Amino acid sequence: MEHRPVIGLTGRWDNEQQKCFVPDDYLRAVEAAGGVPALIPLAKADEPLANVPGWARIEDMDGFVLCGNPSDIDPARYGQQRHPQLGKIEPERDQADWRILEHAFRARKPVLGICFGLQSLNVYRGGTLLQDIPAQVPGALQHDDCEGGHVIALEGASRLFVWAGGRTEVRVNSTHHQAAEKIGEGLRLAARAPDGVIEAVEGEDPGHFVIGVQWHPERIWKTEALSARLFVALTGAAASRRLNEGKAAAGAQAMVDTLP
Repeated sequence: MEHRPVIGLTGRWDNEQQKCFVPDDYLRAVEAAGGVPALIPLAKADEPLANVPGWARIEDMDGFVLCGNPSDIDPARYGQQRHPQLGKIEPERDQADWRILEHAFRARKPVLGICFGLQSLNVYRGGTLLQDIPAQVPGALQHDDCEGGHVIALEGASRLFVWAGGRTEVRVNSTHHQAAEKIGEGLRLAARAPDGVIEAVEGEDPGHFVIGVQWHPERIWKTEALSARLFVALTGAAASRRLNEGKAAAGAQAMVDTLP
């Protein structure tokens, strides 16, 4: 790409080292797809995001990856009480995802939500979550399995189906205990697991790239074509938006230049 798009990635907080970071797998996947990865740091508790170094840069970013995170979204955000099996909550990460999504939807910038990121996307759009799959889905598969995985069924009308070359099933990895329940406004189902658990959603607006997947494509993109295509499609959409925005700005300036 002539001008590589800058892709912002939500950070993860390391309590031991007291720093924010993005796992290397995400950085490599974005770089391989032609993007320039950029860390979006988290604010500390009660710290305004405006005071966090680097946050102002999201205005200049071309697209976003809402990365996975070892926490659960506060169920108060989707109007539910806490389930006994709810994991730890990190308000700082919830806050960061909300602010990124507000900006991305306002500016119509591409978004790829991964695992926790899909859940953030869905709740932001007014959807709800299964707070614990084993407790709430009878006969559920083993979804919280770092080593194994399972197949997912792709919806025939989805972008994922097209990107998978018309395959109806794809095998993915699986590391989660929560999932989307009611799908949020402006989103539609893109894939399910055999036990009915939602594995992917996508935006209904064809002009705005919005995808959420429950698996971790950053870990398997080298060997699984659909996962690689997710990052390529994200960076492609970000580059196209940047180019079109540049053309619009140039056109507006040209009109100004012709004024007396």
